[in-house]
Amino acid sequence: MKTEHKIQSPIKPTKTSFADTPFPWLIPLSLLLLAVFLYPIFEIIRMSFTDMNLVDTEFTYTLESYVRLFTLPGFWPMLGTTSFFVFFSVIFQLFCGFVVALLIVRGENLKLRGTIIVRTSVLVAWAIPGVVIGIIFEMLYTETQAGILNYFLSMVGLGPITFLSDPTMALLSVTLANIWRGTAFSMILMYAGLQTVSKDVLEAATIDGAGAFQRLRNVILPAIAPIVLINLIIISIDTFNTFDMVMALTQGGPGNSTEVIALSIYTSIFQEFNLGVGAATSVILLAINVLMTLVYLFVLGKGRDEA
Repeated sequence: MKTEHKIQSPIKPTKTSFADTPFPWLIPLSLLLLAVFLYPIFEIIRMSFTDMNLVDTEFTYTLESYVRLFTLPGFWPMLGTTSFFVFFSVIFQLFCGFVVALLIVRGENLKLRGTIIVRTSVLVAWAIPGVVIGIIFEMLYTETQAGILNYFLSMVGLGPITFLSDPTMALLSVTLANIWRGTAFSMILMYAGLQTVSKDVLEAATIDGAGAFQRLRNVILPAIAPIVLINLIIISIDTFNTFDMVMALTQGGPGNSTEVIALSIYTSIFQEFNLGVGAATSVILLAINVLMTLVYLFVLGKGRDEA
């Protein structure tokens, strides 16, 4: 019997119209981003090259705002304050978040009751707005007998401590409040990272005689290192942009001892009415955010390539 082979004609690709693509659905979002995100960024950069203020409507394009910014006597101390605030906030947020996440995971492995309550209570700090956190810590730090911390310190014969009136103590107090605030978010990422650690590898390390510290150093930390790095970048960006909590707690005082870069922008524009210097400071903060975001995207892309 002869078999007949039918020659199939090649399938012609059908032409897709523009309406059948995802682009029409992206147009409204693109316009929204252009209106509320890209256009304000362009305006801030443009205004940073002017001598604009909120009193006079006339302005000229100049580099005077950047010259004044870098020559202001309070600019470099403000950067130092911001660096101290960001560095210690990020370090202790990472550390405290990791410790809390490690304890929660350990409690779940031991089937202890209350781990969900502990995890939920830690998340409350992440849900509370920064202004509310500033007010809460202002009540804690009040330097009279009405202050909660000074009240308990007086019961043991200590205090009162000048939490908010001494420049050094004020900066430490604001940093401590921000550590408490940011530990919750850090714990979320650390907890998610610890869930990815292979239990088989941990059991094998235990059988081989590795102690708790050796398992932590040689198994757990290398396994969650990418998540730790991503966590580091995200909380660094968030801490650089902290404004609401500091504004509610100290308003940048006493003096300028707790004036971080985001609060300095507010002070320049709305108190000194110097729109050009405020915009120039905003550009510096924008550059820091863009740099941190590029590092984040690089780390995220590298992690996907390795996966």
